Amino acid sequence: MKVSVQSRSGRDLGTFTLEDGSTLSALQEAFHSAHKKYYPDRQRFYGKQDPSTAKKPVALSSEDALVDDCTLVFKDLGPQILWKTVFIVEYLGPLLLYPLFYTQPAWMYGTTLPPSSDAAREVQMAALMAWTFHYAKREFETLFIHRFSHATMPLRNIFKNSFYYWGFAAYVAYFVNHPLYTPPTQQYLAVGLCVFYFMEVGNFTAHLTLRNLRPAGTRVRKIPRGGLFEFVSCPNYTFEIMAWLGFNVMTRTVAGILFMCAGAFQMILWAQGKHRRYKKEFDGQDGRPLYPPNRKIIFPFVY
Repeated sequence: MKVSVQSRSGRDLGTFTLEDGSTLSALQEAFHSAHKKYYPDRQRFYGKQDPSTAKKPVALSSEDALVDDCTLVFKDLGPQILWKTVFIVEYLGPLLLYPLFYTQPAWMYGTTLPPSSDAAREVQMAALMAWTFHYAKREFETLFIHRFSHATMPLRNIFKNSFYYWGFAAYVAYFVNHPLYTPPTQQYLAVGLCVFYFMEVGNFTAHLTLRNLRPAGTRVRKIPRGGLFEFVSCPNYTFEIMAWLGFNVMTRTVAGILFMCAGAFQMILWAQGKHRRYKKEFDGQDGRPLYPPNRKIIFPFVY
C-alpha cells in the first residue's frame, strides 16, 4: 500500500510504500527514516479535513490500521522528554527545597532565632514530615507504580512543571517555617495529620488500582472498579485534594491554601477530561461495557 503525508500547510512530505494491512507504527518508522529529526514520539498524524464538515479530524494512534492510497497530515509535537524524567525532576525540588527552610533558618531568614513556642516547632516538624512523605511517595510511584500510555511529553513541560512545584515548595515552606509563625491549636494538628495520612494511603491505593488495570507494555484501558472508584472517575485526585486540605488544617497559612487551590483547579480539569474519555470509550456500543452513568467526576455525589 502507498500512504502520502502532507504538512498542515499542505506541503508534500513524501509518499511511503508499506506492507498491506500496516498500522500507523509502520508509517512512523518509515517517516523517521526519511526525516531523521522527527522520531516516532515526536510525530502525530491526522486524516485530512473533510471540507463538508467542520468537525476536526481525530489524531491516529500507532495501532490504527492504514488503507491504501490515503493521505495523512503530519504535526510536529516538538522535542520530547520521558514522562518519568519530568516527574522525577519536578518532585525532586519540593523534596530538597522544603527542608532547607526548616533546617537552615540562617540562610533563609537571616536569623538563627528559634520559633516563638514549642507548639510552633511541633507543627513545623509535623508539616515537614508530611510534605516529605508526600513527595517521596510521588517519586516512588513514578519509578515503580505508574504506567504511562504515552512515553514522552513536550520538553518545555519540564520547565513549566518544575517552576510550579519548586516555586510553591519555597512559597509554602517560607511561611510555615518562619520564626514568627503562629501555629493552630493541638486539636487542629491532630485532625490535620489524621486526614492527611489517611488520604495519602487512599491516593496510593487508587494508583495501584490504575496500575493493575493496564498490563505492562500495553495501552489497555478498562473501567476501574472498587473503593472510591465506584463513586467518582478520578479518586486519586479526590484523595490528593483532601490530603492537602488536611495539611492546611494543621498549618493554616495563606500560602498553603493557595497551593491547595491551584492544585485542585488543575486536578479538576484533568478529571473532567478523563471522565469524558471514559464515557466516550465505554459507551456500551459494539460490545463495549457501559461506563457507570451515576459515577461522578471527582467529588462523590456532588460533581
